[in-house]
This record gives sequence, C-alpha cells and structure tokens, in this order.
Amino acid sequence: MTAAIEALLRDFEAGRPRALARLISLIEDEAPGARELEAWALARAGQGYRVGMTGPPGAGKSSLLDGLLRAYGARGLRLGVLAVDPSSPFTGGALLGDRIRMHEASRDAGVFIRSLGSRGSLGGLSARTEAVADLLDAFGHARIFIETVGVGQSELDIVENCFSTVVVLTPESGDGIQTMKAGLMEIGDLFVVNKADRDGAERLAGELEATLSGRGPREGWLPPVLRTVATDADGRGVEALVDAIESHREFLAREGRLALRRHEAVARRARAAVDAAVGAALWGDGNRMRVVENGVAKLLDGRIGFDALVSSALPADLGCLEAAPDPGARTPDD
Repeated sequence: MTAAIEALLRDFEAGRPRALARLISLIEDEAPGARELEAWALARAGQGYRVGMTGPPGAGKSSLLDGLLRAYGARGLRLGVLAVDPSSPFTGGALLGDRIRMHEASRDAGVFIRSLGSRGSLGGLSARTEAVADLLDAFGHARIFIETVGVGQSELDIVENCFSTVVVLTPESGDGIQTMKAGLMEIGDLFVVNKADRDGAERLAGELEATLSGRGPREGWLPPVLRTVATDADGRGVEALVDAIESHREFLAREGRLALRRHEAVARRARAAVDAAVGAALWGDGNRMRVVENGVAKLLDGRIGFDALVSSALPADLGCLEAAPDPGARTPDD
C-alpha cells in the first residue's frame, strides 16, 4: 500500500473518524491501493453485526433507522450506517442526504453515517458496500446497518450478505402479499409494518403472519412480524424491533449459523472478484467484442449457434481455466 494509506491506517487504528472517512473514499473511488486496503479490512473484521434494511421507497426506512440508532445508542453500542442511494449520472455522487434523513441519530458521536452512491452499478447499489462495511467493522462498530433504497435484485443481493435482514413495508406497499416479490419474502428475517397507525396495517400484518406461518421456519427461524410507528415521539414498536434483531443474532450464534453466514458472504465476494477479473481479461481485447458483434448476424440467420460463437470468441488457451489446482492437494514442498 502507499505511504499515504499507511499513514491513514495508523490514524484509523488510533480511532480517528476522519481517517475512516478518508479510507472509505479511497475504496469508493477505487484509488491505487484500494484492493490491498479491502483485504486489510476484511482480515480485521468479524466482530460487527450487519443488519440489512430494505423495502419499497416511501416505507419510512430512514425514519425507522433513526429510531433504531437512538435505541441502540442508549444501550451503549457504537453504530455504523451505510445508506446506499441512487447516484447522479453526471457526478456519481449520492443524491439523498443521509444526515438529513437520519437527523436525530447523526448528532450522536457514537454513530457514523455514510451515503454510498451506486456509481453506475446495477440497481442503485455500490459494488464496494461490503468492503466499506468491513472498514466500519474493523473500526469497532458493533452494529452496522445497511439501508437500500428499493427492492430490485441488486438490493436483494446486498442485503443477502447481512446477517439479519429487516423488510420494511407499509399499508400502502401493495394489495396484499401477492404483490410482493418472491425474493423479498425469501430473504426477510424480520418483517416490519411501519406506519402501523394507518388503515390497512393490521390486515397487511395478518397476511404476512399467515403466509410466513404457512411456509414454516426457515433454517429453524420463523420470521416475526412487528408493527412500528417510527415517527411517533416515543418511537412506537422500535424497542420491540431492537429486541427482535438481537433475538435473531443470538439464535444464529447459538445454532452456529453466524459464522456460516459470514463464510458464505465472503465466498460470494470471492466468486464475484474472480468473475470480474475473468470478464476484464476477456473483454479487454477489443477484437473479441468485434467477433461477437459480427457473429450476431450469423446467429440471426441460423448460420451458427451460440456454442460456435462462444468458441470463436474465447481465447485459444482458455483450456488452462478448465481445471484449477486442488487447494487440498499435497505438493512436493509439503
């Protein structure tokens, strides 16, 4: 790593938030040394508990998160928030102000809040969110909340790498459970009907409970359905949500699933890194793209099939990728 990054890491280890913010920017910008920084952070992470919050726009996720931060802060925990926002197509910057949306909690010195712009990645998500979460973890944040803007596939992908996923809905979210995406029902560990003082809230909560009960527990856990009114002065239902998140954390730890979820999340990142490297190597050759483009006409008139096009586009020495060395095999040096 560069001397500048090493200096920042010394400040980071001394507990200076400004160094944390600077390091996050390096990862977001994919600056020189960022990949080494990601590995450094990953090796030092593992103590923080990651909670994903997703749901349709307008569900009140930020207001609910503001209440959660205040409730957790009262328990003496250091907290981190990554608010993944849409990005400006011109600057790549996050359009929504995280500190405006979570105005109360942002005044607490024990809370670190950061917006992450998608910078063009599919579905409005930052490809570096997990690496930034590692930095928050290594900095000593006991609970790390990752809030997504919507419920597209990419949003679901990122909360999949959290340990607990909270799905936030409102009575206006749709006409019953039939309108909800199957993926949203599958990833939720806890379901919250926010704005529960509105008409239709109990009906939606009842439908959720009936659907979840009908499916039965997933890996031993039956997702609870909670009611909240995050904008109430007393944050109605927020403390119960905190207790439910902590119950899920304790369940995962007790059943040995917490370490498994972390392993699976890092494995997904590793596969994605390999995919990205292979894709960059393949498409870095402009001739290969021209081969594919020229083959489209042949595909359309039936002169070739997809297998033939793939064979013509791939490098001749791709056979070297067919069998990787067995990581468990003994070598002459063993």
